[in-house]
Amino acid sequence: MLYFTRWKALAIILTALVVCLCAVPNFFPEATVKGWPAWAQRRLVLGLDLQGGSYLLLEVDSNYVKKEKLDQIRDDVRRTLRDARIGYTGLASRPDSVEVRVKDTDLQNALTKLRELSQPLGGLVGSSGQRSLEVSDAGGGLIRLGVPQAAITERIRQTIEQSIQIVERRVNQLGTVEPVIQRQGSDRILVQVPGLQDPSRLKELLGKTAKMEFRMVDTTVPPDQAQAGRVPPDSEVLMSSTSPKTPYVIKKQILVSGGDLTDSQPGFDQRSGEPIVSFRFNTAGSRKFAQATSENVGQPFAIVLDNEVISAPVIREPITGGSGQISGSFTVQQANDLAILLRAGALPAPLTVIEERTVGPGLGQDSIEKGELAAYVGSILVIVFMLLTYRLFGVFANIAVAINVAMIFGVLSLLNATLTLPGIAGIVLTVGIAVDSNVLIYERIREELRGGRNAISAIDAGFKRALSTILDSNITTFIAAAVLFYIGTGPVRGFAVTLGIGIITTVFTAFTLTRLIVATWVRWKRPHSVPI
Repeated sequence: MLYFTRWKALAIILTALVVCLCAVPNFFPEATVKGWPAWAQRRLVLGLDLQGGSYLLLEVDSNYVKKEKLDQIRDDVRRTLRDARIGYTGLASRPDSVEVRVKDTDLQNALTKLRELSQPLGGLVGSSGQRSLEVSDAGGGLIRLGVPQAAITERIRQTIEQSIQIVERRVNQLGTVEPVIQRQGSDRILVQVPGLQDPSRLKELLGKTAKMEFRMVDTTVPPDQAQAGRVPPDSEVLMSSTSPKTPYVIKKQILVSGGDLTDSQPGFDQRSGEPIVSFRFNTAGSRKFAQATSENVGQPFAIVLDNEVISAPVIREPITGGSGQISGSFTVQQANDLAILLRAGALPAPLTVIEERTVGPGLGQDSIEKGELAAYVGSILVIVFMLLTYRLFGVFANIAVAINVAMIFGVLSLLNATLTLPGIAGIVLTVGIAVDSNVLIYERIREELRGGRNAISAIDAGFKRALSTILDSNITTFIAAAVLFYIGTGPVRGFAVTLGIGIITTVFTAFTLTRLIVATWVRWKRPHSVPI
């Protein structure tokens, strides 16, 4: 256990040195580090509790999710009956169901076709035999398609998961570092953005559904008559997004949706110089857009975002290139924000800010100072204890623990991890675990000396026989850290990350670095007794 080849010793020293050097950027100002090569700019990111920032709690509109579900069922019923050539009347959405009336002669055929729309909840396996629809005969040729509460709950869960991904993309495109975005409860999303002191722009970005649609303008009815109640059944009145608000009569049929967009970028119109947003469709979107513009040359079409008309230009010629631009008296920031929204995708349901907090940097600085004080006091007590108890071998242990802590910061910097107050607690705890490993080794050496072994043999046996005990204790602690990381959220995961990394570096330093230091001392001194 005390013999090291030259290459093995060199590999241990280089590994420790390289990992420790990864922590160096944290000791320089950010402006200085930005001038370094990209691979050398990785550093720790301070969490919301250390550097301040914005905290938002968002709630998904469950009523909107329910309405969208019922509207989708209504459209599926219409399509299914038309494909089956079954005549129907009175197709409408109710608070918890969709109803449609068919002829008695077509009733059984219609029930069979509509029951095919019902799917097991929970994917392929199903969920307690429950299904997404309850199709029943209400009598008199009336078919009722009820939506059970379990199906609504499952739809809300899917909406939350999709919303989290879209919110994450939107926040990341703001240029912020290490935001925390996670589900809270059944219908809420927690957003924490360290370093962002003004949450107004963030709220504006997250509050928009960004559901973009390309629809035709209905020119058969003037807007003033439509507002008076004369709206065609396949059209609706929408207002413009700019002031003063202008009414438009827009057909409900969606020609192309924002889901067909592949890219959107802010820019400037080459003729007028005003800010615009250019966009590009995927293959399917390009084909639909080309067909729609070819069939409606000379007619106005509307670009609708969240039920507001951004622009309503006239189609001068077919647009077949799969790209275009949106202009609407934007400011530069509005054009940039719209491009971000379209790139990130539309939210499946509106999000409402129900809680908002701004953590100032002063509070974060106070947390840093108290965290540093706790780390210093704990480390000093550990160092003094090891020196008093194990003397020279205590010095060896303290050197290994110092390198261990530096390696933890190096690995965290390499991962661009976020350091929070619980993370600092994890590092302080790791110092105790690292010392504990050395205590086990040294106490084992003492036992071997009391058993009659000579100095070198006792040291070698102490490292060898303490290995299994240290591995057992650290593996069980690592499993606990892994469980905390897997089921925990926010600060709990931060604690688990630092603790897990600390356990790995502790095992490395205890059985390679400390052993290398002791082996070097033994080879140099050839001791007849152990100063322990």
